[in-house]
Amino acid sequence: MKTFSRLALLALVASLAACSVLESDKIDYKSTGKAPSLDIPPDLTQLSRDNRYAIPGNGTISANAMQAAQTNAPGAPTAVTSVGDVRMERSGSQRWLSVNRPPDKIWDSVRDFWQENGFLLTTDQRDLGIMETDWAENRAKLPQDIIRSTLGKLVDSVYSTGELDRFRTRLERTPSGGTEIYVTHRGMEEVYSNSQKDQTVWQPRAADPALEIEFMRRMMVKLGVSQEQAKAMVAATGTQPAAQRATITSIDGQPAVRINDNFDTAWRVVGLSLDRTGFTVEDRDRSAGTYFVRYVPPDRKAPSTWAKIISFGTAGGDTKPLKLRVVVKGQGSTSTVTVQNEQGAPDSSDNAKKIVQVIADDLK
Repeated sequence: MKTFSRLALLALVASLAACSVLESDKIDYKSTGKAPSLDIPPDLTQLSRDNRYAIPGNGTISANAMQAAQTNAPGAPTAVTSVGDVRMERSGSQRWLSVNRPPDKIWDSVRDFWQENGFLLTTDQRDLGIMETDWAENRAKLPQDIIRSTLGKLVDSVYSTGELDRFRTRLERTPSGGTEIYVTHRGMEEVYSNSQKDQTVWQPRAADPALEIEFMRRMMVKLGVSQEQAKAMVAATGTQPAAQRATITSIDGQPAVRINDNFDTAWRVVGLSLDRTGFTVEDRDRSAGTYFVRYVPPDRKAPSTWAKIISFGTAGGDTKPLKLRVVVKGQGSTSTVTVQNEQGAPDSSDNAKKIVQVIADDLK
């Protein structure tokens, strides 16, 4: 009788979980790691206290002010793609934020944003303009059933969605002195590793553009845009045609990606692609069109234990990641992307071909 009751209870939990996950569109992340202790040197963690709660930029813009601005500019589009000094831009399937403030003026706000949304930061490099969260679970996907609500944390600790997410944010200064903000997602999922279904492993899952857009929308609110205005900007960029196209080609026997866009757009979308597909951008030189990256080829042994999962994408054991250069060159209305080795020489190896394929697939 006890066994039957236990099985019935588990069946009920499973059925309710399936329904709840499908119906829930909320986001409530909880980090899998632990917050840093308070004895970390203050110069590494201290945030600005004077303007922590101040809304940067031009503040809230009223509907009347927006309507007046549109009336005075009859040639302006009716769809709202910018508010104050914040706007969302798009090329094909890639989106990013453009803010008319220098990176050092919004860095702390962006860092606070991720922490307020339940993430810890494993990378916080202001000099490179890169921050990355740890792996976190969206607890809003867990079933909100009577069992969980009754037993609370006692049962909550054994619930799992079987999915983990992490986000990379890159801030890049524009020639005009503003900032472009790129947000990219990487995911992991837990799958059965044998036919008996008594063992599981974690493996990468496809990036979720919808999650990237949602967090950019929330980030706009953090930067001073209202909820309604942020939603309007997302909707406006969604009406644009997906014009971005990329094809694999060859330049002097070297594998390359041809992008049907000028250098400025190609530079942006290639950077997003590198962030999203697991490369680690260690440095970049826009004037030379070069990204300096670390890369672990996908045919190398992937981590399978939980400890290795948390540092997925880095070298493990004696596996040494490759250091490469990804070079973007503009040629009028088109651009090309090629791979160079660490010394800057053209790379035509199998790894270069795989990297070109990964970038091309992501940009299609």
